[in-house]
Amino acid sequence: MEQTTNNSIDYTSKTLSIQVSLNGLSFCTVDSDQQITAIEHDNFGIQLTPEQVLDKIKYTLDNNTVLKDDFKTIEVIYHNDLYTLVPKPLFNQDMAKEYLQYNIKVLENDFIAYDELDQHDIVTVYIPYANINNFFFDTFGSFTYKHANTILTNSLLTQQKNSEATTVFVNMSDKLFDVVIIKKGKLILENTFRYENKEDFLYYLMFTTEQTKLNPEEFMLVFLGDITKKSECFKIAHKYIRKITFGKYSRDLKISPTITPFEPHQHFTLLSHF
Repeated sequence: MEQTTNNSIDYTSKTLSIQVSLNGLSFCTVDSDQQITAIEHDNFGIQLTPEQVLDKIKYTLDNNTVLKDDFKTIEVIYHNDLYTLVPKPLFNQDMAKEYLQYNIKVLENDFIAYDELDQHDIVTVYIPYANINNFFFDTFGSFTYKHANTILTNSLLTQQKNSEATTVFVNMSDKLFDVVIIKKGKLILENTFRYENKEDFLYYLMFTTEQTKLNPEEFMLVFLGDITKKSECFKIAHKYIRKITFGKYSRDLKISPTITPFEPHQHFTLLSHF
């Protein structure tokens, strides 16, 4: 009997995830065995407009050979500060715009979206970039999208559900960082701040912990995202906060040996939703 051995990858079962912010663009591809086959990041260096970011996306899709495959699933993750969290029992879909107006300026023609975290009874209400959504719809027909802080919140609350500690998580990216405070498995605070330098970063971090009456000698600060021990933000935080460490994913990731190794706290929101 003739036997056939086939070790080729089924590219039609691959997933493409793209994380979009005004300061950078990240993407990863995952095969049918949930192995990460590619991961890349483009730091713009400056904050662009949504129109300029769309041009970056188009250029990347046209010129990166990794993205020439046929993908079964397309996922877009928006990372911006145009969001708020609402307890699910208090959420009313018809009032989505009103929830946001307490935190940000909402324009009349802004499209409002929301993600439900059923396990935690939380709803993320946010503004995606409509021009980018329209592009993905026109290009791929079908795709899903969600806010990065939906992924961040879900992952961290799941990790901390049995913890009795008070932990301050900081998810770093260029010019933007998220603060998530969890106490005894419950979400105490979540916010996103823009910063230009290490002094800005320290001010917002210390102000947030002071307002929530946390002692920098007692709580654990956990860094995620684009940061190392050599980063200026890490160094200045270490001067004022006693206990600092780096976080990690909730589970072990299957990573292709062709990918340049990276730390388990990096690309946290991009890789935590698989």
